[in-house]
Amino acid sequence: MAYRWKNTLTRADATPYEEYVNRRQLMGGAIGLGLVGAAGMARAEDEALVPNSWDDITQYNNFYEFGTGKGDPAKNAHMLTTEPWTVVIDGMVDAPGDYSMAQIMETMTIEERIYRLRCVEAWSMVVPWNGFELADLLNLAGVQGGAKYVAFETALRKDEMPGTRYPVIDWPYVEGLRLDEAMHPLTIMATGIYGKPIPNQNGAPMRLVVPWKYGFKSIKSIVRITLTDQEPPTAWNKALGHEYGFYSNVNPNVDHPRWSQATERVVGGGLFAGRQDTLMFNGYEDEVASLYEGMDLRENF
Repeated sequence: MAYRWKNTLTRADATPYEEYVNRRQLMGGAIGLGLVGAAGMARAEDEALVPNSWDDITQYNNFYEFGTGKGDPAKNAHMLTTEPWTVVIDGMVDAPGDYSMAQIMETMTIEERIYRLRCVEAWSMVVPWNGFELADLLNLAGVQGGAKYVAFETALRKDEMPGTRYPVIDWPYVEGLRLDEAMHPLTIMATGIYGKPIPNQNGAPMRLVVPWKYGFKSIKSIVRITLTDQEPPTAWNKALGHEYGFYSNVNPNVDHPRWSQATERVVGGGLFAGRQDTLMFNGYEDEVASLYEGMDLRENF
């Protein structure tokens, strides 16, 4: 039976920046005149599922290669050269080699996917990505029968990435997925946001997006993809294995050792937005729970 992906989020959940600003100005004016109370504003925001603006998405980032502050990537990522760009695809594939971004973009079908993004730090946003299914890229290279995992590697350029001059982690940043996770229709390679080329601070020119996992699994500025029969090392698991497991699925029932994962703060939600409950698999349980049938999700965190 063919799989059909059901998108539960729409453009209404990721309002274009101009509409977002106008809405904020109207709400701000009403509050200034005393026309809208705190409770009324909170209800209005809940009903509208507070969207994320271009500024929210591009100015509030974790990309430690450019600094550990949330604003550091936007401030420093302009130093990254993204043209030309080549991605090495190797390992257990039929057609290993250097794939240019131009070649990839000519071959892939770009579409919009509006996904929730949930950070392991317990904040979230909604992002309208543009990109293509990772499965299409892997099929282009030809996945061999014995492959079980996909490993990813971020660019490492100390002259362009000031954060890599400090031993925050063991550079370069690496990540990995099980092959069935990588081939799932929800898993995409994002090349844009709001129909525009993806900004450097968000992982230009191409990043992984796995919406049911914590955000750090969605590795940015990818330069290598390797098909393997061994579980690959991942950056945060190497650094703090007791805190960051290989799977890192969003799970409100499994707390981080240092904070609860039961709720999350919505970026751009406003002063009275408060916190919202975290959804199992970040709201994609119907689509992906079968991937982990029979697994202990506390042990395989």
